[in-house]
Amino acid sequence: MEVKIVLAGRQWLKGQNNDTTNLKLKKVAGVFQNRCQRCNSLVKFTLPNGGKYCRVCIGLGRICEGDFVYQSLEQIQYPPKENLLSWQGELTLDQKQVSQDLLNSLKQRRNHLVHAVTGAGKTEMLFETINFALCTGKRVGVATPRIDVVNELFPRFQAAFESVKIGKYHGKEYFEARDEQLIICTTHQLLKFYQAFDLLIIDEVDSFPYRNNLMLYYGTKNAIKEKGVIFYLTATPDHSLLIQAKSNKIGYSILKHRFHGGKLPVPQEKMFVRPFIKNKRIHPKLVKEIRSLLTLKKPVLVFVPKIVQIPVYEKILKHNFSKLRITGVHAQDEYRQEKILDFRQGKFDLLLTTTILERGVTFKSVQVIVVAADDPIYTTPSLVQIAGRVGRNKADKTGNVIFCYHRYTKEIKEAKRKILEMNR
Repeated sequence: MEVKIVLAGRQWLKGQNNDTTNLKLKKVAGVFQNRCQRCNSLVKFTLPNGGKYCRVCIGLGRICEGDFVYQSLEQIQYPPKENLLSWQGELTLDQKQVSQDLLNSLKQRRNHLVHAVTGAGKTEMLFETINFALCTGKRVGVATPRIDVVNELFPRFQAAFESVKIGKYHGKEYFEARDEQLIICTTHQLLKFYQAFDLLIIDEVDSFPYRNNLMLYYGTKNAIKEKGVIFYLTATPDHSLLIQAKSNKIGYSILKHRFHGGKLPVPQEKMFVRPFIKNKRIHPKLVKEIRSLLTLKKPVLVFVPKIVQIPVYEKILKHNFSKLRITGVHAQDEYRQEKILDFRQGKFDLLLTTTILERGVTFKSVQVIVVAADDPIYTTPSLVQIAGRVGRNKADKTGNVIFCYHRYTKEIKEAKRKILEMNR
């Protein structure tokens, strides 16, 4: 395959790919007026030789003063097709309306916000528009802030577009640049693209680390073509997106119902006075709540605020429930993907986790407990998303979500209010 085709829509540092013969390129200084030209961050750190470098995007390769970023101006011509969608499912009437809204926005080259409850079937509502884009020779990107969501989405898109070569890119797997027409990636990976996409879909746009991240906003803007379109998907849009939508600056679709017609689970609120763990013992009231869920013979997901707490809870719970299969997972766990898959396949009864699993992942019939729901790590959107892990299965529309706390915070209160509002 020709290098110029593979590198179309990409940007890279000198030295990351030296084969630039006969390429249409734009060569820009890596650092200009103290700004990194890949991520637009202020460059303020210096090397021993006195040269400045960007520390913000260093994970993608260090950019120093005197370096150059090469941006490919090559274009890929994808041949037109009749139909590429192999998905045979059926949308509800509400989903069909959102799907049509998105198709209209793409044709009108208009950005669009989809405000849909967790479990509404946002992914499936994208299929018709993506199919139209691919069949008309457009390049499509689906970017999401979390690696786990990329891993969740990729096989679903493979099944929906069986004949399409789909790229998957995130920081835990490395592949050389390729020419895929449809790409699923993390939002950090967008910093490797330059005017690549005719349609760019940002899933879970309110999620950490994308939310309020100027570097990732810049990467998104850089990755889209000049006349490209951006779709924003979320159950919990921030104020700025809602203002754009309600002032008619971007298209807007709202969907308050889950695909199966069930309502969002309303959190049960449990106040605790004493610490959750004391003298290597878990609060008996918390043990009781966990036991009540385990007796349902359904998988249990327990959220804790900090990574360091996971092995502590795991050790104690394994002692309290010696016959059950219990493990923990977090962002730094090298076996993270394997554990999540094992939990999904029923090989564990209880999974301890952090906010890495707050959104974008589905576990059949799962029940949820949030320990220390009053911790600052839990924002209103994250609590809404965590609650949304429950009741996603058509054959099991209900379930339990328990918020355990010492202080009743405005985030807990607002999360419950938003859930009740969407259930009306």
